[in-house]
Amino acid sequence: MSVESPVQAQFEAYNAHDIEAFMDCFSAEFKGYRMPTETPSTTGKESLREFYVKNRFNNQNLRAELISRIILGNMVFDHELIHGLSPEPLESMAVFEVKNNLIATAWFYFP
Repeated sequence: MSVESPVQAQFEAYNAHDIEAFMDCFSAEFKGYRMPTETPSTTGKESLREFYVKNRFNNQNLRAELISRIILGNMVFDHELIHGLSPEPLESMAVFEVKNNLIATAWFYFP
C-alpha cells in the first residue's frame, strides 16, 4: 500500500459522505490540528467521527476539489477547495502524516 492510499481513500469517502469508509482511513490515536494552533482540535477516532457526522457529512453540498497533491516521505500535502461550507469555496491545505497505512495526524491550514 502506498502512502497516498489512505489519503485518497479518505478523500473519496469525504466526497461520498461515507462515514464508515472515512473512519477506516484513520488511526485510533488520530490527532487533527486547525493551524496555527499547537493544541489538537480533534483527538481520537471517536472525536473525529462525531465532528464529521455533526458538522460535515450532514451537509449535502459538501465536497472537496483536489487542486494538487505532493508526497514527501510519509507526508501527503493536499491543496483543496472545499465547497458547501460558505457561499464561495474555501481554499485549504491539508497535510497528512501516514503511519502503518493509516492517517495518524492531519494539519489543516486556511488563509
